[in-house]
Amino acid sequence: MKLRVGIPKGSLQEATIALLKRAGLNVYTSSRSYFANTDDPEIECMLIRAQEMARYVEHGVLDCGLTGKDWVIESGLEVVTAAELVYAKQSLGTVRWVLAVPEDSGFNKPEDLAGKIIATELVNVTRNYFSSRNIPVKVEFSWGATEVKPPTLADAIVEITETGSSLRANRLRIMETVLESSTQLIANKKAWAETEKRQKVENLGLMLCGAIYAQGRVGLMLNVRQPDLQGVLAVLPALQKPTVSTLSDSDWVAVNTIIEESTAWKIMPKLKAAKAEGIVEYPLNKVVL
Repeated sequence: MKLRVGIPKGSLQEATIALLKRAGLNVYTSSRSYFANTDDPEIECMLIRAQEMARYVEHGVLDCGLTGKDWVIESGLEVVTAAELVYAKQSLGTVRWVLAVPEDSGFNKPEDLAGKIIATELVNVTRNYFSSRNIPVKVEFSWGATEVKPPTLADAIVEITETGSSLRANRLRIMETVLESSTQLIANKKAWAETEKRQKVENLGLMLCGAIYAQGRVGLMLNVRQPDLQGVLAVLPALQKPTVSTLSDSDWVAVNTIIEESTAWKIMPKLKAAKAEGIVEYPLNKVVL
């Protein structure tokens, strides 16, 4: 059995390959090839632009692939969403497609754009957005550098953003969010119906979700005397509940939990003050909930 997996070529490629590595699957790419090897003999990868991923998954060229929810919606094709993976090019979060206009324009609401030209890569979604509001506009496909088109080549744009910094740099202001999107692991319907392939896809999704959840978090373990346990637990924010285990010395217990890495420097002195001992912070690769 071979599972054919699509990896998004372009802006998400580096982040996706790094995520796969943290999940436990090493992917070996070459600048001269669109095919990639992995250290799992049952998985072979192909680099495909995110915009085209749903097409090749739906057609069965790929069994599954990683792409944005935005491009799945834009394609209008029927695929199975096997997992939601909240990561992007620069951050662990969603991205937004926003309607943006020049800072000094008189456009303040979508209705002000009636009869105007909107440039975007997300043509179908943008058309549906204005159509649902009964606002007549002309939507033109943009081949890139969309931010520089207003006001000369277009009156407004619908563009993707994580932080909004590129829009601000081009003197554009956001009017509304058209669509919020995250990365998805999508699967071909026929492959999803095959028990062996579905299990492999689900396992891939599980490990990817675990790798995402582990980012920005660390494990924390410590020892504490029984009488001081409640004071230590009061300091700890837990993923669910801390694990408390008895030690060979019945007067002591071991506590193990997960915390946000950014809070460790504040929490550890408080734990020491609460009479915890042997406090150890350790990195996490995956957290499977």
